[in-house]
Amino acid sequence: MHEYQIEKKIIAEKKLVLIGNPNVGKSVIFNHLTGKYVTVSNYPGTTVDISRGIGSFGLGKEKYTVMDSPGVNSLHPHSEDEEVARNLLLEEKPDLVVQVADAKNLRRALHLTFELAELEIPVILGLNMHDEAKERGIRINIRLLEKLLGIPVVPTVAITGDGIGELKNRIPEAKIPNKKVRYSPEIEEFVKRIEIDFLSGERGNRGIGLMLLAGDMTLYPYLNKKLKKDKFDRLLTFLEEERKGFVHSPDWLVFNYREREAIEIISQVQEIVGKIYSSLAEKLGKWTMRPFPGYLILLAVIYLMYKFVGEFAAGTIVNFLEEKIFQQWINPFFTKIVVSTFPLKFIQEFLVGEYGIFTMALTYALAIIFPIVTAFFLFFGLLEDSGYLPRLSVMLDRVFRLMGLNGKAVLPMVLGLGCDTMAVLSARILDTKKERLIVSILLALAVPCSAQLGVILAMLGGLSWKATVIWLGVIIFFLVSVGWLSAKILPGITTPFFVEIPPIRRPSMSNILAKVKMRLVWYLKEAVPLFILGTLVLFLMNKLKILNLTKYLMSPVVVHWAGLPVKTTEAFIVGFLRRDYGAAGLYALAKEGLLNPQQIVVSLVIITLFVPCLAQFLVTIRERGLKTAAAIFFFTLFIAFFAGGLLNFILSWVKII
Repeated sequence: MHEYQIEKKIIAEKKLVLIGNPNVGKSVIFNHLTGKYVTVSNYPGTTVDISRGIGSFGLGKEKYTVMDSPGVNSLHPHSEDEEVARNLLLEEKPDLVVQVADAKNLRRALHLTFELAELEIPVILGLNMHDEAKERGIRINIRLLEKLLGIPVVPTVAITGDGIGELKNRIPEAKIPNKKVRYSPEIEEFVKRIEIDFLSGERGNRGIGLMLLAGDMTLYPYLNKKLKKDKFDRLLTFLEEERKGFVHSPDWLVFNYREREAIEIISQVQEIVGKIYSSLAEKLGKWTMRPFPGYLILLAVIYLMYKFVGEFAAGTIVNFLEEKIFQQWINPFFTKIVVSTFPLKFIQEFLVGEYGIFTMALTYALAIIFPIVTAFFLFFGLLEDSGYLPRLSVMLDRVFRLMGLNGKAVLPMVLGLGCDTMAVLSARILDTKKERLIVSILLALAVPCSAQLGVILAMLGGLSWKATVIWLGVIIFFLVSVGWLSAKILPGITTPFFVEIPPIRRPSMSNILAKVKMRLVWYLKEAVPLFILGTLVLFLMNKLKILNLTKYLMSPVVVHWAGLPVKTTEAFIVGFLRRDYGAAGLYALAKEGLLNPQQIVVSLVIITLFVPCLAQFLVTIRERGLKTAAAIFFFTLFIAFFAGGLLNFILSWVKII
């Protein structure tokens, strides 16, 4: 999901790269620095997005091309995001870096500062979330920190804009940090030989030497292009022989020397005053990570989402838009124009018929789906901005380990509630191939996207609470069961889980609305064309008599096994194009009275567990390969109808709805 459209070509003589740890407000600062004209594109050879914009800084208002890199914990990459950020520094050769740091975690930020110093890149350090650090009793002597590091240091609060003006003005003052980490003689000798024998003549060779010492093989393609073949081969031989001479892991040694320097600096510039964790927000932050009352808080969050999205948005607002605005005003208006303008019945049916562009595609997209996703994005934005989601990942870490995952997997799974396609891409943050594959399977199987979830909640909102519990219970059962079996069958390991926990904070409404606007623009651009395409497919299938044939072929499964009307086949067909479109078709059937309560629950279980949408399927092919994507497709198709049919027989026997 791209945050910006390409509006004009981005060109400036000087280059500035934003670097920072994950979740430090780097993207918000990027928006402050660049303003309106921004491009978003994949970094060459990867699927990682890089945003570029123009900014004018300093007294002379000199123009810079500003590049926003992915969040990193180290320039020694452990993920594709970190590799892209490191390559951005090596290949773009920026004139300076703005390092965005969390003022509450200066120690972690200093590790990155040391790496930038070793690459000999001018740096200005922005200590973001400075207000939150103060609230937690953290006081940082900014002037002394500037003196020790030898670079400008500016406290900022990105959300409110505090300190951004000073940051912009001081960008031309960026310097190469003069604070150098003191390593052991053995490490220094290794780096010196790398610089003299193999990498002479360019800035940053000390940093490259330390990365090679730490075992960074992702540098090999970069060095292979820079060095002649015989020198590159000699370098590989040298690395293999020399690294064996270290008693401890070189990576561990380098980290510990940097950690020692970071602690020394912090002891001089930082003090903690007053009580920490005394506020209600801090107590609430602790509670959300404990099983009790954490699970009660989670249930309360789900209930509030159900009331806001499922009842208010999907009930009150959708009813008003669909029944009052579209059925009484918009659709009759377009029907009148189309009938009077186009005498051919074929065109009339194509535009305003049963499978018409106006009467079906746009009605579904704008009257049903749009208000639901708006409400969901608002609610999701509140959770995101409050700092609740990282805490949820900590609390659910133990549950996810049953499925061969760790709490880190909560993040792509939660993102899947917004868009499963983007969630498949975000699975790259996981450390092993096994974990990324399991998440891809579970996203395709049991994580409904925001629009689909909204429609599901709307349909369940018209039934009893028992229906909601049954639907949710079946989905969770298959989610955990398939995850558990995948963990047992697939080879590989589950990695440890570490996450930076931001403080619980009062959400910024302006920040939430900006994100909602961006997501809605993206949704309309992606959804409306696919809704039109889906309607066109149904229209042509109907005209060519293929739709009736498909219904006939699927009737043993849909009608006799799942106990559903044959017309629900249409919803499942377009569900492959967009799962929310399929859910909207079921919603329309339910409103027409063509589905009884039992059939509603069964159909919702099937459409939730149904195959991934076309966009998600294509991204899965790119991320996991065609064979894996096809296997996931047919597996989810089987599970969806198996679960739906089984539930149909159980509910017919028990009769609790």
